[in-house]
Amino acid sequence: MWGPGGDVVRSLARQSQLVALGALFADLAQLLLRFPAASGSVAYWLVCIAVIVADLALAAPARWSGRIAVAHAAVMLTAGILLYDTPARYGGNDAGVMIAGYRVGAWLRGWPGIAAMATLFAGAILTRMHNGDFDLAHLSIVGVKSSILPWLVGRYTTARRAYLAELDRKADNDRRDAQQAIAEAVLDERRAIALDLHDMISHHVSAIGVHAGAARLGLAAAQGESGARNCSAATRNGTLVLAKALDEVESSSHAAMDDLRRMLDLLHGNDGDGMRQPGLANLDELIDGVRAAGLRVRMDVTGAHFAPLPGSLDIALYRITQEMLTNALRHGDGSVHLRIERDAAGLTVSSENPLPPDPAPAADPVTHRGLAGIRRRAVLFDGRVDHGPDPARRSWRTAVTFPLAKPVAGEVLS
Repeated sequence: MWGPGGDVVRSLARQSQLVALGALFADLAQLLLRFPAASGSVAYWLVCIAVIVADLALAAPARWSGRIAVAHAAVMLTAGILLYDTPARYGGNDAGVMIAGYRVGAWLRGWPGIAAMATLFAGAILTRMHNGDFDLAHLSIVGVKSSILPWLVGRYTTARRAYLAELDRKADNDRRDAQQAIAEAVLDERRAIALDLHDMISHHVSAIGVHAGAARLGLAAAQGESGARNCSAATRNGTLVLAKALDEVESSSHAAMDDLRRMLDLLHGNDGDGMRQPGLANLDELIDGVRAAGLRVRMDVTGAHFAPLPGSLDIALYRITQEMLTNALRHGDGSVHLRIERDAAGLTVSSENPLPPDPAPAADPVTHRGLAGIRRRAVLFDGRVDHGPDPARRSWRTAVTFPLAKPVAGEVLS
């Protein structure tokens, strides 16, 4: 509500000054207008001066609240003594006493506040008793009205202000927590999208590399045959191989760009032409693509009669399968056995491919990134990942198992 802290301090100081002037006006008006008959005595003017000083002190800092309350109690008792047997013996600084009691309740805690409030209470009672008022009920009313009630109002106001400030702090904390949660969710989503980009682009680019290699080998074969056989026939065969390989290169490039555009549209919150993330229903297209790249794929599916999977898990399974096939295409001997097994308790996706006779001695960091991506996706759904070569180091197996909860409401088995 306020700007810098200095503005708040200046505003409070101005308000304290206005309160002090208001109390001074009320007390002097009562002395001068209601009790003009007592104005001929020196004691009357001494009381007026004391009231002026005590009321102006109400503008002092809050740490002086206890001393100011004692001063008002003293002025009240002094007025009762000096103006004895005059109408002005009561009410010389009523407004100042109430404001002093309020300040004590608002700013002082513990025994200092209780002592200051008790001093005001005693001053009001002693002033009445000095002037012959010994009615216990009346004295109690005067004490409550002049000291206890303002003190309670000050306590209530401060407590309410602290409560509202605590609510504001809690709301601010909740707002910051919500903003932080949203920022973290956006960051996680961007990381997931980056992972999707890696999975998709690395798959297609790997296929591009394989096809480019096939094109190079086909061209080399054509050139070799042209020296020993009929040049036109060899050239024709090599050209066919080269044309087919380049066609696959083009298709994979287009697929990579389509996936990239789809993910960029998702980053910008645009669904584009309504394209959706691929799932297990798109495995045939995925397998056709890697088969065209030269990977022989055998797929076995069991448990297809169960209910459909949640959308997020369906997408994750597609990406995991895509990464498995990409690794088999890049590092295997040209064949892979893909299994998808599902029962009431869980679902397992596994791939097994023979290793080439002379595997590269150094670990491929791209493969590690792919396996790390599989693990990250599996962890999101409490899945378990197992991978590695068999004991004879003739084949490599990767398996991901997901536990499946009971079907949710509205999900039925087909």
